[in-house]
Amino acid sequence: MTLLGLDLGGSHASCTLIQGQTVLATEHLAFADSTRFAAVEPEIAAALQGLAQSSPEPVTGLGVGFAGLVDSRRNCVTSTNGKYEDAPAFDFDAWGRRRLGIPVRLENDARLALRGEMYAGAARGVADVVMFTLGTGIGGVAAMEGQPLLGAHSQAGVLAGHVQVRANGRRCTCGGRGCAESEAAGWSLPLVCREWPGFERSSLANFPLDFKTLFATAAANDTVATEVLDHCLTVWGMMTVAAVHSFDPDLIVFGGGVMRAADRILPFLQKYVDESTWTPWGKARIVRAQLDDHAAALGVPTLFAEGAR
Repeated sequence: MTLLGLDLGGSHASCTLIQGQTVLATEHLAFADSTRFAAVEPEIAAALQGLAQSSPEPVTGLGVGFAGLVDSRRNCVTSTNGKYEDAPAFDFDAWGRRRLGIPVRLENDARLALRGEMYAGAARGVADVVMFTLGTGIGGVAAMEGQPLLGAHSQAGVLAGHVQVRANGRRCTCGGRGCAESEAAGWSLPLVCREWPGFERSSLANFPLDFKTLFATAAANDTVATEVLDHCLTVWGMMTVAAVHSFDPDLIVFGGGVMRAADRILPFLQKYVDESTWTPWGKARIVRAQLDDHAAALGVPTLFAEGAR
């Protein structure tokens, strides 16, 4: 079975041609304006059409991972967070049949990435899994007994970045306060750093405020960078403990761009979770995702597998 994948992020998209567990080709797109899907649709359609034409055999479906809330049973977007605001009213399946002549299956992007890791990556063969993606935001999703959780409104487990970890904390984009995202995500990190006591005397003040800078500056023994990094690691640890107690996983997978520093992050998280969870059966293992940018693409075949939901 040969399929197309569309991983639709907040300011970018990855269009992929997939055959089984193999990614045949990928085209990356960047958008200056992502407030409406209609504005980027022509570029996306052209990229997908080009990949379909290059396929060694006919393409039979398109799987879309969307950066928002998705009802995968009704095959529609239910809510966005300031991006692609026209998506809830957009009929993706009709669009795929019109533009490409194939059906479309929709899924939340984090849930699709977990499907990929369960199909061909770090969670292969594991039935009870939680996955977090650390990047501009914080994605999260859970699977139990081999199936990604959906819930009554198809949003079970996917709002891990909005678990509250700090009372009266920083306002989040979701409207809450003290969410993991507003305390330790790529978009909130500059705010956290600038508000940290002593920031103006830190080396951080001389560089772009991103996680690459934070890890490098902390490694150079900058006091503020070390404190901010410990804060972020602790937030991620608290978020993970909440997931262990909520979903009872055997395995926790961490992906996203921040995991370039996995050798610093994973030992901290494993120790934190081991010391902070009530799990008399043993301890959940924490590992790095294996598929990186291809996780969502390799989740697409599972959307079209017999019995997929």
